[in-house]
Amino acid sequence: MRKLLLFMLAYFIAPHASAFDQQTLLKVFFNIVQVHTVNYDGSGDGFGSGIVVADDHVLTNCHVLRKAKSASISQGEDSFGVLGVQIDARHDLCMLVTDRLPFKPAEIGSVRDLRNGVEVFAIGHSSGVLAPTTSVGQIKALYPYEDSKIIRSSARFAMGASGSGLFDDQGRLVGINTFKSFGKVAYFYAMPADWIEKLKSAPVEPVAPFSKTAFWENEENRPFFLQTAMPELQEKWSELLPLSQRWIAAEPDNAEAWYELGLAQENLNMLEACQQSYQKTTELNPHHADALFRLGMIAVHRGDQSEIKHIAAALAGINSEMAAEFSKAAGCASSC
Repeated sequence: MRKLLLFMLAYFIAPHASAFDQQTLLKVFFNIVQVHTVNYDGSGDGFGSGIVVADDHVLTNCHVLRKAKSASISQGEDSFGVLGVQIDARHDLCMLVTDRLPFKPAEIGSVRDLRNGVEVFAIGHSSGVLAPTTSVGQIKALYPYEDSKIIRSSARFAMGASGSGLFDDQGRLVGINTFKSFGKVAYFYAMPADWIEKLKSAPVEPVAPFSKTAFWENEENRPFFLQTAMPELQEKWSELLPLSQRWIAAEPDNAEAWYELGLAQENLNMLEACQQSYQKTTELNPHHADALFRLGMIAVHRGDQSEIKHIAAALAGINSEMAAEFSKAAGCASSC
């Protein structure tokens, strides 16, 4: 069985994850399992991903289990029963309790160690496919929420991959991939791994259908970072402008709120205002690569060579790929 899993690792992961060393990928690969549910309403079986986070404990998303009357987990051809579940429905995190699971737990990281622009990778099963798939991306935004931060990354995952893991370059679990926006160009959101510790103290309940929903599913009281996502993706700048202003009024020290305002202003040709908003973004978060990039393009438009060099140096210290992209966009021969 291990040879089969190693073959799947080499075939499905290595071509897409050149930014991460093989040892890191191998370590993480064996932390990932598939979650299989039998639904109470006769609608068939359900599938999702899971991550081994402690001995005999597998983390997944609660919405994977919402209709389940029973559940099991598997890796390759090996399957294991589920004895019970610990539930944090609001954060969409559920811990499956098993017996004599032979897999080592993932190393748990923290959202506190993340910043915009750092590379991460997602790995998990999608829609019942036996072998896990991997994608590489960057941290695009960190949204303060309750006592932690929701992660948005560019590491893609497909529908049906709920409960897959988001790992840093050290192979530490930093997020649990939970939902994505609609459309071909999508945003990918993960719950912070920091919430795992509290979940461990929740009571163990039988696997059974439940109706509680997560915060992100609540259409009437959605966080601002979710309200602004679709207007940005759909380029509805006149809609994004007042929405981001309301966000700033509610959370004046939120760097992402200021960035959204700057983006709306820039696309509405409010160039002086957008520069101020992007500058406020970088004051609140000096590692905000997207805001730095936009400020750099404003400097290019104005022919400000000193600012162009400053932005290029700042981006080089955050993400080399984005720094190279900026140098190309700015018309620099190699680096600015």
